[in-house]
Amino acid sequence: MNQKEKMVKLAVNGGISFGSKLNAKQLAVIAEYMKDGDELELTTFQQLYIEVLESKVDLVKEKFKEIGLSCYPVGNFVKSLRTCNFCKGAEKEGMPVAIELNKRIAGKEVPVTLRPAYTGCPVGCGEPLVNDIGVMKVKNGYDLYIGGKAKGKDAQTGTLLMEQLLPEQLYDIVEKIIAIYAEHGKKREPFFRFIHRFGVDNLKGQVVMEPTKSLS
Repeated sequence: MNQKEKMVKLAVNGGISFGSKLNAKQLAVIAEYMKDGDELELTTFQQLYIEVLESKVDLVKEKFKEIGLSCYPVGNFVKSLRTCNFCKGAEKEGMPVAIELNKRIAGKEVPVTLRPAYTGCPVGCGEPLVNDIGVMKVKNGYDLYIGGKAKGKDAQTGTLLMEQLLPEQLYDIVEKIIAIYAEHGKKREPFFRFIHRFGVDNLKGQVVMEPTKSLS
């Protein structure tokens, strides 16, 4: 008797750009790998979940990449960066920085799903203050928030960890934070609980670099 082949769930989006959009060709290619009755799940994190045969995962990823779609693992990984719509323009709101940050952190394995968010101005359309790691572009620098939580009775805004970071500082610090969480977080421990247990000051002391303006 033939065993039924395993299905693998992929998270798909159109990459970091002006809003969460897909074009007709991208939708058509996605549909090629769906059977009648299959459904796409739209998440709150600007991703689509699609299930494909395990034997076709590499092929699907390659075909999606050819048409500008990005694929990410589903589960206990860093999610792709949730962003705003960059309404004042790519350069002004730091789209290149958002793209590079996403490239460096999305898909890293962590104790439980970690949700980073980015916004290009203090209006905060990308909701950085209520996600695990939030980045807000303010004037010519980048403010970094940690430990936000959007849902539940214990919902909370994140703590401002550092202000006016330069892009390379931002990348380095966020990568260090994720590495510390991956190493010291308990199994299934949400990031905001890890922050409470590990301590903001302790975390800051392990990632601080010069020159930065950090909270005292």
